[in-house]
Amino acid sequence: MAILSAVFYGAGDFVGGLTSRRAPTLAVVFVSQVAGALALLVALPFLSAASVNRWDLLWGGLAGLAGGTGVALLYRGLAVGTMSVVAPTTAVCAVIVPVAVAIALGERPGTIPLLGIAVALGAIVLVSQGAAPSVTGSAGPRRSHGMVLAIASGMAIGLFFLALARTSSAAGMWPLLAARATSATLFAALAGVAGHGALRMPRTVLPMAIACGLLDMAANGLYLVASRGGPLSIIVTLASLYPASTVVLARVVLHERLSRVQLAGVLTCLIAIVLIVGG
Repeated sequence: MAILSAVFYGAGDFVGGLTSRRAPTLAVVFVSQVAGALALLVALPFLSAASVNRWDLLWGGLAGLAGGTGVALLYRGLAVGTMSVVAPTTAVCAVIVPVAVAIALGERPGTIPLLGIAVALGAIVLVSQGAAPSVTGSAGPRRSHGMVLAIASGMAIGLFFLALARTSSAAGMWPLLAARATSATLFAALAGVAGHGALRMPRTVLPMAIACGLLDMAANGLYLVASRGGPLSIIVTLASLYPASTVVLARVVLHERLSRVQLAGVLTCLIAIVLIVGG
């Protein structure tokens, strides 16, 4: 489930970054968050019964604040920077926060899984080593801005992973609903401050924003279930391998150059998965 969540996260990030190149980032994030929340509301009656307490909702709300902020920063970074560099940078930062906390709290994954985590971090770095476009005019500042956004996004997403994993298994998917309600309210408030036109987007782009929200919600649901069935340090690392699918989609759809080092990074991701799961 953690590996599948990585696939969906990567696809959602690709679609979100692509959509943010055609519409305001705030509008894209708001529509995607609302679409994900509505999809979860439709699915809840068909899921098993849950018993949610206030701590589950509070952790979910905190996850919504952190995750919503992280996604907004990520989409903006993907829009202004190189996707094959921004996405992996975000992933590395997203791994560091929850893994460090989990180990500090006494989690001991074992020698082979720890080796897998190290290999996974190296794989993410390799995937990020794409051939950079020539820096002329405003390209340099834009690329630098994209990297700053990627680092900030990764730290926020790491907090999202950590907060969501603190919810109880009995809560079912309700913490995700609390997270989505919080993040959607946040961006609605930001849109109110920015003005009425902040949420406007071309109708041709709307389906892409909705698809982004559905992919992201599917990834979140898979991650939430996975985090309740295994060590957080392992689950977060596997879920954070999503840049591989983002990079591959960027190569296939946008024809961004995929270097030999990046290909080696994708293969290294597979090695990391074998080490972590096998251990």
